[in-house]
Amino acid sequence: MMKNFIVKEEKRLDKLLAEHFPTHSRSYFQQLIEKGAVKRNGQEVKKREIPSSGDTIQVEFLKPAEVELLREAIPLEILYEDEAILCINKPAGMVVHPAPGHHSGTFVNALLHHCDMTPSKDLRPGIVHRLDKETSGVLLAAKTPEAHQKLVEAFSSREIEKEYLAITLGKPPCEVVDAPIGRHPTKRKEMAISEQGRHATTLLEVLKGEGEFALVRARPVTGRTHQIRVHLKHLGTPVIGDKVYGPEKLSRKLGVTRHLLHAHRLTFPHPLTGEKIGVTAPIPEDFKKSRLISSFDV
Repeated sequence: MMKNFIVKEEKRLDKLLAEHFPTHSRSYFQQLIEKGAVKRNGQEVKKREIPSSGDTIQVEFLKPAEVELLREAIPLEILYEDEAILCINKPAGMVVHPAPGHHSGTFVNALLHHCDMTPSKDLRPGIVHRLDKETSGVLLAAKTPEAHQKLVEAFSSREIEKEYLAITLGKPPCEVVDAPIGRHPTKRKEMAISEQGRHATTLLEVLKGEGEFALVRARPVTGRTHQIRVHLKHLGTPVIGDKVYGPEKLSRKLGVTRHLLHAHRLTFPHPLTGEKIGVTAPIPEDFKKSRLISSFDV
């Protein structure tokens, strides 16, 4: 399949393609460029190339190579485990499940090895929710089909309580954010507050404020993509280290390399017994090393 479009904003080509065609990843387009499937004004290009406004980009969409799901002996910090479920403290930088550009090193690869599961065509076995790559904290997975179904239902009916910690620039001015979230009108890989978006509510509590920074507890009532990060940006108090929605120059100056958002606690009904279980992930070291907040007695 071939598609053409006219460049309106000058930026690196692979990023431009990923924003223009949000159903495909940046790494996918890098592969297309390397295979000569992307042309600018009829000529082959390089992925770091920056087209000029008015250039015509032609893309030939190739079928990505089929991902082979492998078991990998990746160390996991286990917070809770029984015969039905597994909770880990996901480190920042770990991708939850395989996708183009991330075929290995994911939580799913580790889960298959840890639970001695047989790889299948399902690239998300056991996955009932996600954390962004750079978000750390409690990640829950199912070890059996029955547990998976029950947990999916619990998330859908909002029986799961999620609590995050974030270090923000400034103190959020309110305790409840009720603002709909949808795709950004021009930056298709980003989310934004939009009247045409889906209902989204986040409960906020400032736990500590020190200088221009604050330690904030966020409880998302709904589960929209990037919800906490988008809501905090909307309030003018973005998450430190957030390369998409945050103060990028300040974050670089502070030496913060990922967004300081941590899934601190997850409370849920056990999928087999119904017993209420609460799992907490300790405060990550990069929160402490940032020295933006002096102590984390939460």
